[in-house]
Amino acid sequence: MQVTHKYAIIYTLKIDMGLAQELKSGTKKSHSAAENTKFVSSFLKGVVDKENYRELISNFYFIYHTIEAEVRRLKDDPIVGPLNIPELYRHDALAEDCDYFFGIDWREKIYPSQACKQYMERIQEVAHEEPELLVGHHYTRYLGDLSGGQILKNIAEKALKLEDEGLAFYKFPDIDNKKEFKNNYRATLNKLPVTESQVNAIVTEANYAFRLNMYMFDELDGNLFKSTMSYLCGVVKGKN
Repeated sequence: MQVTHKYAIIYTLKIDMGLAQELKSGTKKSHSAAENTKFVSSFLKGVVDKENYRELISNFYFIYHTIEAEVRRLKDDPIVGPLNIPELYRHDALAEDCDYFFGIDWREKIYPSQACKQYMERIQEVAHEEPELLVGHHYTRYLGDLSGGQILKNIAEKALKLEDEGLAFYKFPDIDNKKEFKNNYRATLNKLPVTESQVNAIVTEANYAFRLNMYMFDELDGNLFKSTMSYLCGVVKGKN
């Protein structure tokens, strides 16, 4: 069913298959693939190298700084604007963790890795050329943080003997009920004024966001060559 809208012809998603469900089902394989990378699977087993972990935290600092800056810039956009949710923002929490892992002069010590730069550039590219695709990146990062954050926090705390420091990334002090918040987040996704083609493009972009995360994980695990070749093959095939 289609209805007229000032911005586009809106695709009215079926009640049982809103954008949130389309994203969940459409990224299921990518989600599983990300969890099965050597870095993540080792992490979930409690095998965490401190140097790799703090590099991951520094990479996340740059990723979240980028995505949050773009979402704030697009706060008046009809599709991206509703996702300008300060309670989710991770920039300050990651700055706190960087201070813990790298010291007070952490800003002079950290820099984005090659895979991280690729990730940041993609976020900036879609934010300026096809801003609706930013929804795919937002969903991939924040819903994952809310869903598995507590488990990862406990693993990192135990494996690295952190004693509640260096774990700010996993804490959402402004969200009292994570389950209710996630339900409201999904409801917000389902209300976004997107067309059918935009839904498909957002799901595709979310899958690419998972791939960009996997490039970072492989890079941390020392498989940069593998990640780079995978990306180049994607370019040749027109997938990137």
